Amino acid sequence: MPSVVRILAVAGLFSLISGCSLFKFPGVHRIEVQQGNIITQEMVDQLKPGMTRRQVRFVLGTPLVEDTFNPNRWDYINRVRSPKGEETQKRFTVYFNGEMLMATSGDWQPAGWPR
Repeated sequence: MPSVVRILAVAGLFSLISGCSLFKFPGVHRIEVQQGNIITQEMVDQLKPGMTRRQVRFVLGTPLVEDTFNPNRWDYINRVRSPKGEETQKRFTVYFNGEMLMATSGDWQPAGWPR
């Protein structure tokens, strides 16, 4: 009977260790994880002053954050975690005056806009 207890203890210990993320086993494939909006410079270059909200949504997609206290601001946030665990974050914000696009700010700048 003691050998059954020993086998169960070893099996339990092994399952506990294999489930921990503290140990990095060789050969385990890790992927790049993207969260939020994927924004490219080509997308941002399509923006023109005076575009409607609908046109901006068509070009950039639905914003990650629509501020309830400031309905004239949309925030696009992109966070990427590399396979090594390093995180990078980029932001892009568009500002409206009513229904018309007025300005942008963030990590990208549309081509041809005044800086």
